[in-house]
Amino acid sequence: MNRRRMLAIALAGGAAGLSGCVIAPLGTRYEPPLPDDGPGVGYAPPPPQAEVIGVAPALGMVWLGGYWAWAGGRYTWQAGHWAHPRPGYHWVPHAWVNTRRGWVHRPGHWKRR
Repeated sequence: MNRRRMLAIALAGGAAGLSGCVIAPLGTRYEPPLPDDGPGVGYAPPPPQAEVIGVAPALGMVWLGGYWAWAGGRYTWQAGHWAHPRPGYHWVPHAWVNTRRGWVHRPGHWKRR
């Protein structure tokens, strides 16, 4: 194989490797990177508060549990609420992740199944 062809193959392979795809073992879930919105919180959120979940206001609604938010320099509880589900999606709850920047909030969101 000549040098030009080898160089072309090497460059094509390098470009494919840098294309932004994510390779993960089968069965693992890929979590997107956390937002880079500055330093995290220096200490973990309190345990979740107990919530009284009554009867759904309409047939088929789902409960989206409450979570701790960071506001005004402290954790504040955001109560859960009922919502209409999105067909083909499932709810991923809010979460706090301990990173080297501190505790960072990962917002809840609807994710395609």
